[in-house]
This record gives sequence, C-alpha cells and structure tokens, in this order.
Amino acid sequence: MYKSILMPTDGSPCSFQALEHGLGLAKALGARVHFLYVLENPAQAIWIAPESVPYGLELLEDLRKAGEETIAKALALAQERGVEATGEVKEGVPIPTIVEAAKGFDLLVMGTHGRTGLDKLLLGSVTEGVLHRVGVPVLVVRCR
Repeated sequence: MYKSILMPTDGSPCSFQALEHGLGLAKALGARVHFLYVLENPAQAIWIAPESVPYGLELLEDLRKAGEETIAKALALAQERGVEATGEVKEGVPIPTIVEAAKGFDLLVMGTHGRTGLDKLLLGSVTEGVLHRVGVPVLVVRCR
C-alpha cells in the first residue's frame, strides 16, 4: 500500500516521536522513508538590518548544522530499525516546501503538539498547514 513515506522533522522531541511511529510503520510495510528538514532562512522570515548581516549568515550556518545533525540522527534511527532511508536539509518556507516534496511519496508522517486556543494562534501549526494543502494521505502523530 505505502511504499514511500516522507517524514518531515524539525528535530524536536515531538517530531522524533512521529519518526519512531513512522519507522515502525515503514518496517511493517517494507517501505522506504525520506527525512526532510526544512531550513527557513531567518533573513527572509524577519527584517535584518544591514549591519547584522554577518550575524544572520552565522545564524543560517548554525541552523543548517542543526538540520544536518537532525537528519543524521533520523538516519541512524532508521538504520537501527532496518528501514531503508534517505534524508535532506532543504532551504525554504516549511509548509509549501513540505507540500511540494510530498508529491513524490505515498504517505506523509508528521507530529503535532495538538495546541489549541491562543497557543495555536500564536505558534501556528506546520502540520495543520500541510494537512490542508497536501494531496497525499497524512498520518498525524499526536505527541505527549
């Protein structure tokens, strides 16, 4: 049924709970997985004064390193469980980047905190944004 699974991750404990769940499913189905870490460039998300550009570049490299470490950890988990996996760090805006990437997969597995009210309004939800825009089935793992 599902032979290729996309698992976006931000490195949070919640996203790793979803990865654990997704890897169990992939193992049972004999599916391959692809981990995706979306690196949002802080210079595009917020206004940065010209004098702070060197710090912005340093921040971007730190974020890229965190993304690469997250993908490495996810790949190690997949290997431990005997699941064929690949991974990448891709620069972009999370929701549209994940939606575009999902087009090449049979299933998307993501975690959510299940926030409500003001928390949801202020923090937003990448998972919810993806869920309303993606054309493939989505397995949402509620994190505790």
